[in-house]
Amino acid sequence: MLFDRIVRPSLYRLAYHDPELVHERTVGLLSRFGGALGPAGRVYRTDDPVTVLGLRFPNRVGLAAGMDKNGRALAAWPALGFGFVEVGTVTRHPQPGNPRPRLFSLPASDAVLNRMGFNNDGAGALAARLAAHGKPPVPLGISIGKSKVTPLDEAVEDYRWSLRALHPYADYFAINVSSPNTPGLRALQDKTALAGLLAELRATGDELGGDTPLLVKVAPDLTDDALAELLEVCLEHGVAGIIATNTTLARTGIAPAEAALAAEAGGLSGRPLTARSAAVVRFVHEQTGGRLPIIGVGGILGPDDARRMLDAGASLVQLYTGFALHGPGLVRRVSRGIAGRPG
Repeated sequence: MLFDRIVRPSLYRLAYHDPELVHERTVGLLSRFGGALGPAGRVYRTDDPVTVLGLRFPNRVGLAAGMDKNGRALAAWPALGFGFVEVGTVTRHPQPGNPRPRLFSLPASDAVLNRMGFNNDGAGALAARLAAHGKPPVPLGISIGKSKVTPLDEAVEDYRWSLRALHPYADYFAINVSSPNTPGLRALQDKTALAGLLAELRATGDELGGDTPLLVKVAPDLTDDALAELLEVCLEHGVAGIIATNTTLARTGIAPAEAALAAEAGGLSGRPLTARSAAVVRFVHEQTGGRLPIIGVGGILGPDDARRMLDAGASLVQLYTGFALHGPGLVRRVSRGIAGRPG
């Protein structure tokens, strides 16, 4: 493919083989010129509408959180074929994230490893940007998380602050309690902690007078028992859906030549996550009897991977690593493959 043979190697050479610099420059270019990409929509966009969460999606393929944390390139993503966009994860307090280097490309494994640590401009800055520039013409999800400086016992108010600030703009909220890169965050997946958090967020949503869906993003590393408990809490507290899954701490499926690099701390995404993410989606679907819509994400690098996610019970899918490694052509191939059309 042109992107794999020419575009990606060129981007990495120009960025001194620094994956984070490639990411920053790409999002920067898309933020400046995204409005001019409208004609590209004729090439990349697939019209395959579906209604999920009470929202109409032009197609089932979305951009996962992490690619455009601060909502800088919202005009670009629909033109590149995405049927919805999830920005963030954002936190109440602006934060720089973890020290660099913190993003590693593993192309032989079709994977990315990151320990970014929720680097973002803050929920207030995202709200101001959305107020000034508006939302994209597709559903907008906003992923919110806990600030690193906030003690775990004060996490609820951190999430509530972000929910209030961004409530006018989100079509759905993703409650991120599963990133491995913020110390202590995954403890919020525990039954008691999650119940308290969701009860407060539902109450806050009611106070704001809206019915914006709340989805919980889960880790792929939970045991079946822990995941079953989490789902019980989600059903009890009226969660609208599940996003499965976040990155993994496991290191299976790594090419031998990249084993040393994969030993870096952080969460792994891409091909090594394909089977596990689909298995979690299937478990969620079966455990809840299909009562919770699922957004499947993790290791989708082609139409077959996406179809397996849908067959497992997902209603929508998201791309991140596959898009980063293989470019916008993947969006077209996946969305058209789902729709049963030639790529």
